[in-house]
Amino acid sequence: MSDTITTDALFFGAGGLDRAETARMVDHALDGSDDGELFLEYRQSESFSLDDGRIRGASFDTTQGFGLRAVSGEAVGFAHASTLDQGALKRAVETVRAVRGGASGTVALPPAATNRALYTPDNPLDRIDFTTKVETLSAIDAHARSRDPKVVQVMASLTGSWQAVRILGAGGRDVSDLRPLVRLNVSVVVEGANGRRETGSHGLGGRVGYDGLLEESTWKAAVEEALRQALVNLESIDAPAGEMPVVLGPGWPGILLHEAIGHGLEGDGNRKGTSAFSEGLGKRVAAPGVTIVDDGTIADRRGSLSIDDEGTPTARTVIIEDGILTGYLQDRLNARLMGMKPTGNGRRQSYAHHPLPRMTNTFMLAGADDPAAILGSVKRGLYAVNFGGGQVDTTSGKFVFSASEAYLIENGRIGAPVKGATLIGNGPDVLTRVSMVGNDLALDPGIGTCGKEGQGVPVGVGQPTLKVDSLTVGGTAVAA
Repeated sequence: MSDTITTDALFFGAGGLDRAETARMVDHALDGSDDGELFLEYRQSESFSLDDGRIRGASFDTTQGFGLRAVSGEAVGFAHASTLDQGALKRAVETVRAVRGGASGTVALPPAATNRALYTPDNPLDRIDFTTKVETLSAIDAHARSRDPKVVQVMASLTGSWQAVRILGAGGRDVSDLRPLVRLNVSVVVEGANGRRETGSHGLGGRVGYDGLLEESTWKAAVEEALRQALVNLESIDAPAGEMPVVLGPGWPGILLHEAIGHGLEGDGNRKGTSAFSEGLGKRVAAPGVTIVDDGTIADRRGSLSIDDEGTPTARTVIIEDGILTGYLQDRLNARLMGMKPTGNGRRQSYAHHPLPRMTNTFMLAGADDPAAILGSVKRGLYAVNFGGGQVDTTSGKFVFSASEAYLIENGRIGAPVKGATLIGNGPDVLTRVSMVGNDLALDPGIGTCGKEGQGVPVGVGQPTLKVDSLTVGGTAVAA
């Protein structure tokens, strides 16, 4: 399937717009501006949810529309509509041309063309029938209940979308992309003999079709992991509180780095001087051995994109190398104003939103330490394996994260599971306290969604096992 042929059919001719006239109108809208684009989008999405043995929800939605943006200096004119017709586009052109007088004269260069495709263009919603999806969720429920008599509730959901985008810029710039995205999530509630209930969950997905997710071995593995977490939490004791060494497990715990550090490395906050990293370029901001990259080019990953939402090919960007801050994540606007190159990190939630510099797949690279040796180096501390919710102040880097699965470390060995542990700290400060980096880099299973300025986009995270020498742990018991 050709991206161009498919998006031609969706947006032009029968789609509602005339291609030649649309290109002329885009040139007119952007005349005298520094940058901008017309973003055309068509999206199909669906979701299925099961709770307590019954399908509680099933939905299907189709949306389409355009967003037109003109950029002059720091000023942005933006208009969007959910109808694809020349009349709506004409009104949008008149709106965005109001900002053209503030142009700086530094016109953003067009991104280099690429034919790279990182995922299948096929629509996942069409490949598996409705009955199979529903029956799989029912099979998940039955399997979870058969695995342990302590299981008292099972929740499972399946979501998928297919997004077609076409991005037109001044001077004939014209790129397109077809983007699949699927996710399966399983949650299990168990009840002990004393009536105590605990939950475990596991999800997975990516820019792939449903085929892999609905394979019996795949969804059964998801059930087993959710059940394992629930049973572990059923045996948990109160978490300690106080300052102590913390070992973070590989994979999903990278969400802490994403939130506490990653947002501070996006271009807009650094251009405005509001990020904790604004004055750090070229300086040491992390311990030696800490290297963090943002890579939107990994095939089939949830956070990957062949092109970003401004039409720039994504890249592998090293933002911290061996503890030294080497770069920021840039969209076109902030890159131009900072005299830097865009890194393919301009992202938007939909046609109704303007692009912002955002992460794609952000992770710390592996080090040389054996994970067993990392745990063995801690006399008493906390081993955090999975995380739930959290909050972060991107200006200061201060964060609070709750651990959904964590254990005591006692004399270098994993001890009892604990409940109610929260990690409290400052992102830039935490980076300087990393003393050991494991050789077991893992990426998350494909479940991340990142929020910024009211926009949510799919992302990926990851890291190896790592040791933070001292971190504040909030809990209900006093640390020894």
